Amino acid sequence: MGRRAAIVGAGHTRFGALEAGPRELLRTASELAFASVDRGFDRRAVEEVVLATLGFGGWQIGNVSAVLAEESGLAGTPTIRVENACASGGFALRAAVHAIESGACDLALVAGLEKMTDVASARRRYWLGVSGDTEWERSAGLTFAGVYGLIASRYLADHPGAAEALVAVAVKNHANGARNPNAHFQKIVDAETVRQAPRVADPLGLYDCCPVSDGAAALVVARAEHARRYTDSPVYIDGVGAGSDRLAVQERPELTRFAATRRAADEALRSAHVERAAIDFLEVHDCFTIAELLAIEDLGFAGPGEAVPLTLEGATGPSGRLPVNPDGGLKAKGHPIGATGVSQAYEAFLQLRGAAGPRQVPGAEQAMLHNVGGAGATAAVTILSSG
Repeated sequence: MGRRAAIVGAGHTRFGALEAGPRELLRTASELAFASVDRGFDRRAVEEVVLATLGFGGWQIGNVSAVLAEESGLAGTPTIRVENACASGGFALRAAVHAIESGACDLALVAGLEKMTDVASARRRYWLGVSGDTEWERSAGLTFAGVYGLIASRYLADHPGAAEALVAVAVKNHANGARNPNAHFQKIVDAETVRQAPRVADPLGLYDCCPVSDGAAALVVARAEHARRYTDSPVYIDGVGAGSDRLAVQERPELTRFAATRRAADEALRSAHVERAAIDFLEVHDCFTIAELLAIEDLGFAGPGEAVPLTLEGATGPSGRLPVNPDGGLKAKGHPIGATGVSQAYEAFLQLRGAAGPRQVPGAEQAMLHNVGGAGATAAVTILSSG
């Protein structure tokens, strides 16, 4: 299989409306990641630093990766920034994995960051919209929620019963988030509360939408052959995949299928040499409840419309046959854009080490992570295992 990469340490701030600024969030996540490495770690051995961020609000548009190096005590180390909208974190991890696989480095720091809540509402709408098509979608006044509202409308028209599946996704992910001390929302909601919530972009209501969040997450990624120098419980990165699609949704042949996800999943499975049946749980990009249903189908775990009965029968719950988003997902955990993909890997790091506490997936040995940019224009898929 050649060189592989492994996660040997991981850190995570709380997600939410936080007082801490971007520098403090980066510093905190990095230090937590370094402290989590069991033994033998010297930050001076880190050879590559990768930062995922959209740069929400424009606090430091240029050369922000140097801020991560500075705040992590790694000034002088080569640094790069990855920006692929909401998929920045997944692509940043992919960049570090490729650097290790190529022999360019043996030890890397990957971090994701976004500070979103200190921007006024009108500015938030602007920054949330930059991940979509500027020429047609944004100029027509279409918001990010509006795009997914259109997608959900089409899906509900095609698949009877899907409206209740959206409710079930929201209820499940809030229940999962209530068990996650880092989640933005840590409260359980019932189905009737979800159904009666104000509309945001019909048919999507308040509880169908992820929050605007601050937060950061970080990973220490090592050459797999060296991983046990640092820990007895490394988490191996068995496969990575990526894909893209046309930016504007009206340019695509189908609204309710994301070709980028399908390409990324197929590539990740090929590179990992595993079958879907071996995957014990999924971390998917549920920026809206409809996105979880689409992800289950596009990743190949259900056919078109089949995520509806799968969800309604409880198969995606914590004790189901295919747990989805045991950390609460973007829906409840939060979605600090650049941090999201890195946060998904943090959750897999805990789960595959049996260290996720009350949200532990029993017997978890293999995970698939799915991180999407915008309304499906880019996607990164990662497969990880405990051995």
